[in-house]
Amino acid sequence: MPPRIVYLATADARGHLMRAQLLAHALRDAGASVQVLTTSDEGARFLAGFGIEAPVLSRHYAVQFDSRQNMLRRETDRNVAHYVFRPGRMLRDIVRLRRWFRNADLVVNDSFHPALLFMGWMPGWRHKVVHVYGESLRRALETNFSGRMPGWMAQLFGRIVAWQIDRSRARIAHDFGYGEPHHDGHGGHRLATPVAVARADPEAHRHVEPPAAVYLNPHFEEIALAGGLEHGLADTGVPTHLVGEGYAHTRGWLAQDEHWIDTAARSAFIVSAPGMAALSVAAVYRKPILLLLTDQPEQAINAERAAQLGLQHRTVVWRGNAEDFARDVTAAANELLAIGGSNGEGNDGHHAKEGRQNALARLQHWTALLLSLAARR
Repeated sequence: MPPRIVYLATADARGHLMRAQLLAHALRDAGASVQVLTTSDEGARFLAGFGIEAPVLSRHYAVQFDSRQNMLRRETDRNVAHYVFRPGRMLRDIVRLRRWFRNADLVVNDSFHPALLFMGWMPGWRHKVVHVYGESLRRALETNFSGRMPGWMAQLFGRIVAWQIDRSRARIAHDFGYGEPHHDGHGGHRLATPVAVARADPEAHRHVEPPAAVYLNPHFEEIALAGGLEHGLADTGVPTHLVGEGYAHTRGWLAQDEHWIDTAARSAFIVSAPGMAALSVAAVYRKPILLLLTDQPEQAINAERAAQLGLQHRTVVWRGNAEDFARDVTAAANELLAIGGSNGEGNDGHHAKEGRQNALARLQHWTALLLSLAARR
């Protein structure tokens, strides 16, 4: 019988969903049976665009953001508390998940859904749960209340969360800067964040000017921000490829592009918030990246790490003025163009081939590890 894997991907950010669809396809190609679950109707539609049918487990749990992708901490705390403690929410989801557990060899929690955090430390369930998370996300979760409640209480919360996570069958921490796979011998694994494998550059693109490949997740909805970004990029003279679900009805933007990775791999530079997935694409395909930084703890940590690792990037911040923002974007983008030109990258075939090979290697490492965890149980 083929390994049976249930993969729960939270829909708070599209990076979790992209990882889910990449791994689901790779695992199925390797002979496993994979059922993907998610946490919103929008997330289910996103996955459907990649050929993945994903039932919605719960519509009650979600991290809360404003229209500029700033995390709303009080609203998030309130939402999580209502989910955990109100009858008919987390308890109902645990009852539903029990049915999936019965027939599964492995249950993947990507990333930190409360129901699976609870089930991941409970006898009878914990031996099937593997938590998948970015290192920066775990750090942000464990320090969530730092500075917002007395120090001892914040520390106690962090320790309880860490204990819950570490009680599970296995943990897979990932980061855009990780190298070869690492295992600590106690169920902890470190892998480089998986990235989609770009197709070989079609001949039609050989003489097309590389664009700026823009991807903004659905939490970006403010029209003035989009306008400032467009104007700032236009002043560089570089063509743009604009993708963002929050701007689905804005002229020139696509809500979704399942082949965005192909554009990113041959781009002049990438534009995105500093999520783990976007930074991984930049690292694998050796592209400069313009980071749109907001008040999002996990991504702020990622931006710091990008600087520490020497990833070619510039950072811009939206402060509410479209003209100032456009000028900042133009200045940062021109610096990235200069970096790309001095390194001789651009549309270089060697770097594209190397990027595809690295992306494929990352996927193979993930597939092999998850299959081995499912089989060893």
